[in-house]
Amino acid sequence: MKAKTLIAALFFSGLIYAQESKKDTANTKNIEAVTLTKQVFKKQSDRFVYDVAASPVAKGNTAFNILKQTPLVSSTDDKTLKIIGKNNAVIFINGRKTNMDAESLTQFLKNTPAENIQKIEVITLPGSEYQVESSDGIINIVLKKKMTDGLNGNMRMGNSQSYYNSSYASLSLNYRKDKLGISSNINTSQNIQEQYYILKNGTSTSSNQSEGRVTDPNKNLGGYLNIDYQLNDNSNLALTWNSWANRSYGSTSNLFNTVVAPKNGIESTTYNYTKNLENSRSYNNSFNLNYELKTDTLGSKLNLNAAYLHYKRFQNADNRTFRSDMFQNLNSLQVQITQNTPQVINNFSFLGDYIKRFKNDFTVSIGGNYNKTKTDNDTQNITSYYDENDNLAEYDDAGNVIVKNPIFNPNHFIYDENIYGFYLTLEKKFSDKFSGKIGARYEITKSVGTSDNSENPALNRFERNYNNFLPYISLNYGINDKNNISYAFSSRMRRPSFWELNPVKNYLTDVNYTQNNPFVKAASVYTNELTYMFKNSYFLILNHSYTKDVITQVSLIGAPVSPTGTVGQDQLRYIRTNFGDKQEMSAMIGMQKSFFKQYLTTNFNIGMQRNINNGFLNTDPITGDVFPDYVNKIKSNSLLIQTNNTVRLDKKKTWFLGVNYWYVDNQQIELGQLKSLMSLDANIKKVWNDWTFALEIYDILKTNKVEISDYSQADGKYNYINQNQYNQSVNFSITYNFGNKKVQKIRDISSADKDIKNRTR
Repeated sequence: MKAKTLIAALFFSGLIYAQESKKDTANTKNIEAVTLTKQVFKKQSDRFVYDVAASPVAKGNTAFNILKQTPLVSSTDDKTLKIIGKNNAVIFINGRKTNMDAESLTQFLKNTPAENIQKIEVITLPGSEYQVESSDGIINIVLKKKMTDGLNGNMRMGNSQSYYNSSYASLSLNYRKDKLGISSNINTSQNIQEQYYILKNGTSTSSNQSEGRVTDPNKNLGGYLNIDYQLNDNSNLALTWNSWANRSYGSTSNLFNTVVAPKNGIESTTYNYTKNLENSRSYNNSFNLNYELKTDTLGSKLNLNAAYLHYKRFQNADNRTFRSDMFQNLNSLQVQITQNTPQVINNFSFLGDYIKRFKNDFTVSIGGNYNKTKTDNDTQNITSYYDENDNLAEYDDAGNVIVKNPIFNPNHFIYDENIYGFYLTLEKKFSDKFSGKIGARYEITKSVGTSDNSENPALNRFERNYNNFLPYISLNYGINDKNNISYAFSSRMRRPSFWELNPVKNYLTDVNYTQNNPFVKAASVYTNELTYMFKNSYFLILNHSYTKDVITQVSLIGAPVSPTGTVGQDQLRYIRTNFGDKQEMSAMIGMQKSFFKQYLTTNFNIGMQRNINNGFLNTDPITGDVFPDYVNKIKSNSLLIQTNNTVRLDKKKTWFLGVNYWYVDNQQIELGQLKSLMSLDANIKKVWNDWTFALEIYDILKTNKVEISDYSQADGKYNYINQNQYNQSVNFSITYNFGNKKVQKIRDISSADKDIKNRTR
């Protein structure tokens, strides 16, 4: 992992903000024809629809910023998008799930002009026809499409100043000639991300504190190409290619460590300094071939998709810990850990479904999918210990030299997975007021993992085979023109990400590391949701979700006892595992409305969330080492506030002022108590003919900092994390639109490999 990703993974993977629904940068079908309307926000059956084309905030903005201002959607870290009450927001574009890793997806959205977007659909509880994980919600971005022959497009460039300066640029083109339509985008960015960490952990008799900086430079290049050809009046053929490349050379972390431990019955304090240098580059390419056949005039159609995804990452790190004094003066080398952690993922997917519409407002949807994924992780790890004279030496717990050679820990982990899925959905409109949908998915998962890790024979080969029946029901009742109420129940499962299964350690220091786990099993999630909407402007959402066998990271702290009874030195291991059960309940009141003849447009949400955690762990599932118990059975209530406001400053609609704010109260997560977070942002925008100039300021008050603490464990055991990502920044951008601006409705294409993207994060 990158240095920044490694440290962030220590807690962000298990961190669920109240707005959540990370994990990094990841979906709809049956998209209805786009009609331009002044009704910017409305409820349609199983989704909320935000008409971006009719909104004054779109011009000169990015797709990512527009998504942050979409009702029910937010971002607390400017990297991941969340749907309120959901564990994750899965990104679809024109009905196709994106297949980029989380970081690549974020950069892609930040470099896609909002002018390209027709509407955004938020599906808080997807039906059986969607293969999504756990309690994921769906954000579907419907892009504009040319209606007449010719060429149009836009160019965007910008510069941002945070701790370091960063720049970005993008070019989007749309072309249509007779039956052929082509859309494309290319974008690039360059940035250096700076972070500062304070990490503390310990027991009543010992402690360890690490403090320092992480600097991560990135260069990105990506884009997409969509080719859509109308074979005849009833059929279309389309090819989509998405590509992304990232290069991060010279990523560093520098942490000063203070270790307090008893020695000969007396408390002793020692110091050391850990320097980590990491180089990585990754590539992500995906192809999807789609065929659509309309079978009647009522809208019945057959959709077939075949897709291929290839992801490759090269990564190496040199982690060195030096002896030091309290003034951070470096002495001799103590430990050196060199790692090579490449990863290759290949996925072949097929998706086929048929939607049959009848004259009596009855629709039957039936389909199936097949995914075959192979991940190859050939990890190399060498650990060398040195004495104070720079000679190779490893010590036992009594301080005696036991070996004078480097320790080699190679691990070639290969994971093969086959998923077969089938679904059936019945949808009926009983009257102008009442409609319902019922359906189910049946999924068969067969997987096998092999490893040459000789430390644990159980890792050499293991199988995971399970079947899941996942029912779904949705009811919608329009009381009158102003009032609408709906209810939905969904059952889902969450499979572990591919990197979570790779049994490799990612070192922060030699006694502080993350440990992945191939024995993690899929989690089950059951969700109930009740929605009330008034005048297509005001809404109330009540949500309850229950997760069994939660997949998260858990901190094991203390001196481990091996299966043979040997007591080791104090360590901090962040273990990826199943960690008990969890309940999340939320009540959210919201509004999306314009005032004063559309001079003010406001999106406002306020609500409460209650988390009930019930988890226990004391054993490392890979090594069998036993630690003091880690228990999280704490309940918490937290307040959520989010508001986005756009003020039109002149009659000609050329000047706009934006003021946005969000707040998340203290809440209990798997790793402890997450302290409150907030951010105040502002922007001003000038539209001049086809040019748009925008100046944005984020985190004005410097309040968006993560702090997690857990002092509730037995025997005085505690864990504390403080992360400053320097989120305050100033951004200036210029956008130019050119060519024919006319658009037409979007044809729905649902990629065959849409269920794989999230698990590559």
